Amino acid sequence: MERIFSPLGFDDPGAGPLYLQLQRRIADAIAGGRLAPGNSLPAERDMATMTGLSRVTVRKAVQALVAGGQLVQRRGSGTFVAPKIERLEQALSLLTSFTEDMARRGKTVESVWLARQVTTPSPEEVMALGLGAGERVARLERVRRSDGVPLAIERASLSLQTLPDPASVETSLYAVLQDRGLRPVRAVQRISASNLGAKDAELLGVATGAAGLRIERIGYLPSGRVVEFTRSLYRGDAYDFAVELTLAPSLEGSNG
Repeated sequence: MERIFSPLGFDDPGAGPLYLQLQRRIADAIAGGRLAPGNSLPAERDMATMTGLSRVTVRKAVQALVAGGQLVQRRGSGTFVAPKIERLEQALSLLTSFTEDMARRGKTVESVWLARQVTTPSPEEVMALGLGAGERVARLERVRRSDGVPLAIERASLSLQTLPDPASVETSLYAVLQDRGLRPVRAVQRISASNLGAKDAELLGVATGAAGLRIERIGYLPSGRVVEFTRSLYRGDAYDFAVELTLAPSLEGSNG
């Protein structure tokens, strides 16, 4: 740690701005294993004292590494080396739950519940679920973690006819719906890019403004009835969504 923050070496005029030099030192220490995931960094004032740099310079270097996902800052705790994130590829052609996706990969799953309640629906929920006047909605909101790493924020809404007791969902929503004979058999998903706001970024352990993937899913029963309206926010540094494309029937045999 002392070598990383040594004052020596910052006097080379050809090495670029001081904050970039410190940024490179910390990044190199992370890449070389001298700073491991979960290690804490000294406070900014201590880094400034150790390096002989100003606190403004130190803060600029740290913020650049936070924005790049190499460091994370936890309010009231300090600055830490970010955990290594394994990128996951998810097929868009399969209608599966987060729990099923992670189980298939041999990973543990944990839900950090933010809300499990019956409440008045928003206009968006009324439209998506086809609710009647005066109907209430079951709303589930949680952070989905795999092997201890937060990967997604999931906000699901269902009619009370579908899910009378939101508290009955402990791990897998689809497992509960399966038991009730109400698991969706098809869904329409819309995916868009998103920059995470401060609250969502904190829940996912990334920097405010970090890239995310916003997914809106409407699930249907065989009858065509809407059974779920789910809005999820995935970490952009952890997920790749893949879909297999085939030639349109009308183009088969075409030379174009």
